[in-house]
Parts: sequence; C-alpha cells; structure tokens
Amino acid sequence: MNFTEIKAIENETERVNRIYDIFNEDSRLNHSKAARVEFLTTVRYIEKYLKKGDKILDIGAGAGEYSLYFARNGYEVAALELTDANIAAFRKKLMPEDKIDLVQGNALDLSRYDDKSFDIVLLFGPLYHLQNDADKLKCIAEVKRVCKDGGKLFFAFISNDFVFLTEFLYDVNYFSSGDYNKETFKLNDFPFVFHTVDTARELLLRGKVKILHEVASDGASELMAARINETSDEDYAQYLRYHFYICEKPEFLGMTNHLLFVGEKDGE
Repeated sequence: MNFTEIKAIENETERVNRIYDIFNEDSRLNHSKAARVEFLTTVRYIEKYLKKGDKILDIGAGAGEYSLYFARNGYEVAALELTDANIAAFRKKLMPEDKIDLVQGNALDLSRYDDKSFDIVLLFGPLYHLQNDADKLKCIAEVKRVCKDGGKLFFAFISNDFVFLTEFLYDVNYFSSGDYNKETFKLNDFPFVFHTVDTARELLLRGKVKILHEVASDGASELMAARINETSDEDYAQYLRYHFYICEKPEFLGMTNHLLFVGEKDGE
C-alpha cells in the first residue's frame, strides 16, 4: 500500500496503522549517532524529574525505546501503543524481567488507567497524528487526568518549519514540488501532523498545561547526520554538550524536526 492509498483511508486508526507498516519506528531512534540525539535529549529531560519509585505511563510507546530504557533502570512502566507493527516490534524485545504493562489501545481513551496514578506521563506519538484540535485537547485532558498533582507531562511534536530543510536534503526540487502551501509554508498534515513552536505552545496552554521547558529535541541532527555519524566518541560527546547548550534557546527552537514540551500537572 502506498501513501496515496493510505491517505484515502477514512478510519483514523486504520490509517495510522498503515503508516507504520511503511515507517520503521523500531530503528528510528537508535540506528546511528545522529538518530540517537532525540532519544538522549528526551531522556535527559525526563531524568531531571524522575524520583525513585516513580510510575511512568508511555502513551504512543512505539517500539518501546523509552519504556524499555526506564523499566530496565528500575521504574514501573505502563505502555500503550496503537499500531500493530509497533506492538509486534515492542513485544519481540520484552524480556521476562521487564516490568512493563504493555497494551494496545488509543490515546483518546485512557479509561483503563485510574485518575492521578502516574508520576510521569509521556505522549510522544499521538500528537503526530491527531488531526483536529478537539481530539488533541481530549488527549491532553486524558494525559492530565491520569497524572498525579505535581506530576510531569512530556509532549512531542513534529516541527513544521525545519522539515523543509531536511526534505530539501533528499529532494533538490522540494521547494517547487513539496507538499505544502507555497504561500504560508504550512506543511500538509500527512503522513504526519505538523506544528510550529507557537501552535504547539498554544495547544498546551489551551489544555491548561503549565509549561516548564520547550526543547529542540533533535536540532539539526538529521540535516547534519552524515557529519555527526563520522565523529569520534569524544567529538560526539562534545556535540551533544553543544546541542544541550542550545536546545532551549528561543532563537534555536524552530531549528529541529522534533519539539519536546515539558509540563506540570497543577492540582485542579
């Protein structure tokens, strides 16, 4: 099935399922030094707030990269993932000792989880696909419901404005033939839904999330992947320190394919 056929699928769950028959989420975060930047940055921010004994909910868990990392570092993890391909990849990696409650389900329905039952809630996939604001806000409300008062919320978005340059890297004709509005530079929301820094921030504020950090989680890493992947371990470590130095600077926030917003659940 190609993207044109997938785009024509009306059922959103089925459409997302078919997208991940094409995109290999299992290797996206770990196949190279450049690809690893997003994961390492995200873990760095989660670990700023993790405490011993915290419970983590990973919504849109993909192939389990974050769930497995935190479970194997001693945390109790619940993971929910929508797509068949990602669930299958995740289950292949599970070991008997992994303390993960993995279920297949939809981020819009977290009814299996009690109110205020998690210290950390990750939402790293669903906002890549939810098309309308009502569903996005419903998802955010569910995330807040299952998070403890004072708990931390982590949201990932795909950044509209920098994707142009990474697409241009692969297609010299992208600016004339790319799938975007040639006047407004808004990418068309398929196969993913794209947000600018401003629209991501506005969405979370509408959802009454207290924003603690706004992060360019992978920065220019895809654009510079060939060079990054050639670095020595010493130079790579220093590149990461540079990336961590700039990734919250307002002037660099849009310079990334992925945005990470860290929020806090206020008592309500």
